[in-house]
Amino acid sequence: MREIITLACTECKRRNYTTTKSKRNTPGRLELSKYCKFDRKHTVHRETR
Repeated sequence: MREIITLACTECKRRNYTTTKSKRNTPGRLELSKYCKFDRKHTVHRETR
């Protein structure tokens, strides 16, 4: 039931990470604070479709 998703940086718009999530527990878009190697700082990364 877990789905592979891609996380994109909100500042540089690049897709940096992939992870899995359960659609049953989190039906909305996932938002995590992750390190962006292009901006060289921690930024908010959102789930892309």
